[in-house]
Amino acid sequence: MRNIRLTQMAAFGAVAAMTVAACGSDSAPAAEEAPVATESVAAEAEEVASVDLASVCPETITIQTDWFPEAEHGALYQMIDSANATIDADVKTVTGPLVAGGQATGVNLQVRTGGPAVGFQQVVSLMAQDEAITFGYVATDEAIENYADNPTTAFVAPLEINPQIIMWDPATYPGVETIADLKAEGVTIRYFETGAYMQFLLSDGQVEESQLDGSYDGGPSVFIAEGGKIAQQGFASAEPYNYENVFADWGKPVKFELIHDAGWQTYAGPLAVLDSKKDELAACMAAFTPIVQQATVDYINDPATTNTLIVKAVNEFNDFWTYDEALGAASVELQKELGLVGNGPDSTLGNFDEARLEGFIAIAGPVFGTEGLTPAKLMTNEYIDESIGL
Repeated sequence: MRNIRLTQMAAFGAVAAMTVAACGSDSAPAAEEAPVATESVAAEAEEVASVDLASVCPETITIQTDWFPEAEHGALYQMIDSANATIDADVKTVTGPLVAGGQATGVNLQVRTGGPAVGFQQVVSLMAQDEAITFGYVATDEAIENYADNPTTAFVAPLEINPQIIMWDPATYPGVETIADLKAEGVTIRYFETGAYMQFLLSDGQVEESQLDGSYDGGPSVFIAEGGKIAQQGFASAEPYNYENVFADWGKPVKFELIHDAGWQTYAGPLAVLDSKKDELAACMAAFTPIVQQATVDYINDPATTNTLIVKAVNEFNDFWTYDEALGAASVELQKELGLVGNGPDSTLGNFDEARLEGFIAIAGPVFGTEGLTPAKLMTNEYIDESIGL
């Protein structure tokens, strides 16, 4: 794993080692050689520590997300200098200097809220409408669905596994272990009507039409009011914790299956670029991608400061979505435990598994009536730093 902070320490350690060696040399006085070595390695360390994005990226890199600020987006907020962040509650954005390992990069980063804040418009649609959006959180299924009209290319994946789940009450349905088991029990499943994975579950025979209720809005009230009679969509990194620890009217565990484990193995939150902008932003993506990878590692290892910014933003937005430090910390632990954030099929974080994508295209293509797609049309690993991983 490459870590900016560790690289800096190693460089300065080399300075010390070379200085000691110079002091013990018989060939030249220590006072003459040590400064030369020190200047050379210190310059190298300074180069490692600073990343200049100003020459290759827009003045503000604007990223459209798919939901309110949350720990699943932690890598993005990790890259914002929280001490100098600006929160705009009217348009629900967080903006500030973009930093890499705490070092300035010469540009700003703006993170835009999605989901209910933008009328549930798809990220690809927003990117196509607004020239100011640089990159977006474009899930693979959304990319496939929109490929004909607005093709996109994903270039880094902070999340390895889609956190989406279907959850149920284990006390009401003790025999249910999987989503498919809910079908045998005839359990109603509430979900976002735009959720493409449900069409797969239908075609795969894991659910049937009579079970489905597309009225889910992200809130807990209906599930709680039903007293465990229904199942519901959620995020493995949020809802199980909230229902047991936060929602006092429920206050007990729920059980769930990841959509990923049911066979719908989309990449849930990769950063993607419109293909129409791919050439002009190539140099920016090349410089920015390793920063995203390292920010993901740094956030997962030490999320406290970034979670404070996330909670502050949610509080200032003052919408139905709520968040606190405890949920942020619990979410990070769940992400690690469930492998939602992790390395790909190797020791690298943020890259794409082409075999996995090929299999997913075979499943998702028929759902959207899309033919002829290949992994290379939807993603690229060319900007990935293979030395960065958990």
